[in-house]
Amino acid sequence: MTHGRLLVPLYVHPAVDPAAWQALTRVPSRLYGVVLNVADGPGATRDPAFAAAAGALRAAGIRVLGYLDTAYGTRPHQTVLTELRHHVSWYGTDGVFLDQASAEAGLLPYYRVLGDEARDHGVGTVALNPGMHPDSGYASIADLLVTFEGNWQTYLTSAAPFWTAAHPSARFCHLIHGVPDGLCDLAARTARIRRAGVHCAVPGEGANPWAALPPAVRRGTT
Repeated sequence: MTHGRLLVPLYVHPAVDPAAWQALTRVPSRLYGVVLNVADGPGATRDPAFAAAAGALRAAGIRVLGYLDTAYGTRPHQTVLTELRHHVSWYGTDGVFLDQASAEAGLLPYYRVLGDEARDHGVGTVALNPGMHPDSGYASIADLLVTFEGNWQTYLTSAAPFWTAAHPSARFCHLIHGVPDGLCDLAARTARIRRAGVHCAVPGEGANPWAALPPAVRRGTT
């Protein structure tokens, strides 16, 4: 059974694991989108392998979100927006994934400007990743809020604040790593119970737990 849609942050180079990128194109109905992270952003120059992977995803009707690091609101707007333009022109991204986002109310103006500018540049989907439940004002900025990113043990004791009930579950995403074998479906059900209609659950751990596909995608391609 499918529990919500998947946002897949696949942080591995297409030349290293081409099969993983190809597998994503075979399960478009399962996916909310894929985060394209070339080098903590679009990279210094266009990467042909990532460009080809992004093109294949778009051809399959899959939303591609370009990864941008906001350093919790400390990076200048113009620096972030320059990288956004590179994502759009080099890889044809139709969404943006603003990582290391602040959760504090005081930085709402910073992220509101970024969200507005992104849409002015033709970006259709703005995702914010504070990795926790932020001030409720962020719900008016992002199309998708990542309100949890962390390991399975921490996830077991997390909870959703009451303000999330005022918004559709499709506006919230949980990214869970270190999920024990066989429990990714339980993680998906738990995300749904906690009002997150989008999720990704992987067994990976360490510095880059997102280097491999979630089991839900692997099952869908076998």
